[in-house]
Amino acid sequence: MSESESLNAASEVDTSADAGGPNQHHHSNGGVEGGDPLRANGSDGYFPPQPSEAVEKAQQQQQQQQQQRLARTPNESTSEEEDYDRQQQQLGQQKEKPVSVYLRRRVKPDSYDNSATATPDVVHLDDKTNSTTTESSSYENLPPLATRPSGDRRSKTYVVAADDKELRAILRRGLEREEEKKRPGRREKLRDMVFTRQFSTFDRQNQAAANSVFHGFYTLFWISVAFLILKMAADNWRKTGSPLGTNEIMRNMFRRDVVVLLVSDGVMCGLTGFDWVLQRLVHAHYIRWDKSGWIIQNVWQTLFIAGVIGLPLIRDWPWTHTVFFLLHGLVMLMKQHSYAFYNGHLSTLFEKREVLLQKLKQLDLIDPVTSPSQTSPSMPELSIEHLANQPSASVYKQRRQSIHQGSITDGIEQISATIDSGEPLDTNQLQLFERMIKWEIDALTDELKGKATYPSRSYPNNLTFANHYEWIVLPTLVYELEYPRSEGINWYYVAEKGIAMFGLIFVMIMVSQAYMYPVVMFTLKMKEEGWSTSARLAEFPWILSDLVFPFMMEYMLAWYVIWETALNLLAELTCFADRSFYDAWWNSGKTIFFVTLLGYPGEMETKSHNNSLVSWDQFARDWNRPVHNFLLRHVYHSSISSMRVNKYQATLITFFLSACVHELVMWCIFKKLRGYLLMMQMCQLPLVALSRSRWLKNKKTIGNMTFWVGIFTGPSLLCSLYLVL
Repeated sequence: MSESESLNAASEVDTSADAGGPNQHHHSNGGVEGGDPLRANGSDGYFPPQPSEAVEKAQQQQQQQQQQRLARTPNESTSEEEDYDRQQQQLGQQKEKPVSVYLRRRVKPDSYDNSATATPDVVHLDDKTNSTTTESSSYENLPPLATRPSGDRRSKTYVVAADDKELRAILRRGLEREEEKKRPGRREKLRDMVFTRQFSTFDRQNQAAANSVFHGFYTLFWISVAFLILKMAADNWRKTGSPLGTNEIMRNMFRRDVVVLLVSDGVMCGLTGFDWVLQRLVHAHYIRWDKSGWIIQNVWQTLFIAGVIGLPLIRDWPWTHTVFFLLHGLVMLMKQHSYAFYNGHLSTLFEKREVLLQKLKQLDLIDPVTSPSQTSPSMPELSIEHLANQPSASVYKQRRQSIHQGSITDGIEQISATIDSGEPLDTNQLQLFERMIKWEIDALTDELKGKATYPSRSYPNNLTFANHYEWIVLPTLVYELEYPRSEGINWYYVAEKGIAMFGLIFVMIMVSQAYMYPVVMFTLKMKEEGWSTSARLAEFPWILSDLVFPFMMEYMLAWYVIWETALNLLAELTCFADRSFYDAWWNSGKTIFFVTLLGYPGEMETKSHNNSLVSWDQFARDWNRPVHNFLLRHVYHSSISSMRVNKYQATLITFFLSACVHELVMWCIFKKLRGYLLMMQMCQLPLVALSRSRWLKNKKTIGNMTFWVGIFTGPSLLCSLYLVL
């Protein structure tokens, strides 16, 4: 029934029910000025005296404001309570009684899938009902339309007055919720990630890169690299009779344990199946994730990384074997962590959903009492604003955040305790409890579905052997139930990326052999011959200058090999469509596109700024997007949620953990623990603050120059420190 139809029906019922006649009606309302505005039009031949123009205008304005306020959802409420109090003071001289309304929830038949999509009809009642409902909060004076059999739950009825305490409580909770949005609170434990179909910046399939005005410089760079390799090969041929020269690096790589390395790497990947077994046990209720499950997972991860670090040390592998095995082991560690903790999180939601389904069955077996129940919780004690929204994972997360912050109470826990207690419940309580439980079930179902477009991929259907090992080979470190996929494999593209990858590895070996290997041998000779620290420090500037240009080239080529060729090759083989493995990090300090890490809780804001930022933290994000996304979800947001720290402390934790992992890699390569990389990486935090200061902010050229000077000197300086000291 529409609002206008409901108003007309209420007017007809009120008029026909008034047996006292026109005079009695006029007397009961204290004159036309104080009467019900809905009765002003008259019915059954009664035409009351016309009120003055000012009074009529005030009555119409009051009626419109009341209807707008009652039709407005609590989320839209910002200052309704203050407006109401001010309005009552202004109209108090007219002795206008509060207008009662009859809110009838229009719901579909008790459909499980659409259990919380009802919208209210507003029906104004006569003064008798109004006075009754205002003076009493019981349900025994409901109008005839609200009277129904105890087993009939097809509709839901509330009777409130404009100054009713329940309505005021609803509006007050809406105001509190709006204030909560402005205050920093507890973020959700696992942040949602967004995966879309896109190509990497330098990929030939990326039309934006192919049409770039700088495409010619990209071509020139690779032509220069080709000429450099030809020159080195010619010099090697003239000096040694071989284009590869002495080729010590290549011989060390394939001298021993190549097969052992490949077998060990395969075993390491196979051992990740422990997480799948653990999650199957959690789903079968042998283990509870929030009790002992996460502890078992962390113990396993500790043993796993200890084995990854220990095997190269025991086998005394060369640095090439060590770097490959250790970095791949860290990737497998992050994949296991993301898989286990995301599915563990879903297992707790699935368990809660099962409990609510049981409560719903128990609720169906309860017979309502005829008299109003005094059992707690009553309707005013419950937060029901969320029922106006469609059940979804996003609304559910916002509600859980409000509960954790203490702004609202967890009505589901109160309802569950009431159902278990067996205390009597009336029809209105049963209907409200059923509605809230169904909304919660629908919201949990939506979150368990995640981004899956097929039921076979939603939790717990994703806990299969094939799904786990498919996840292990995907070029991402953040687990989701489903990713955007390409239609098929382009084998020409696979060949292109494969040739580029192995070709660039050959270029890196040639550059290292020609420019870096002699310097490294010289530093080792200084130590073997017992040079003093002061004598070695005297050679330090020359060693640094010899390593600056070759290290810069190796740095760029290593990044291109991994993030452009290897990951794109793997993405093509696995039909993984989101290939944003990096962003334009080379413009750090000179870009107008800034991705805010410390943005809205649970969301990574993407903002376009008119003023450029000298941003070192931008480089940390754009250089390696897969690792950045992992740290964002499983370190940054998880530390805020679990450790209850603020965003600045979470940033410090994230940077420190990343620095420790990098220092671990350096320790495995050089077999010495110095902390140089740890200190240099932690220095990025004051650089971030400095880049946002008034001295460097909006200084595009200075910012980009500072960034590139750091890239030029950082890797070579770090390597020189580990070699000389």
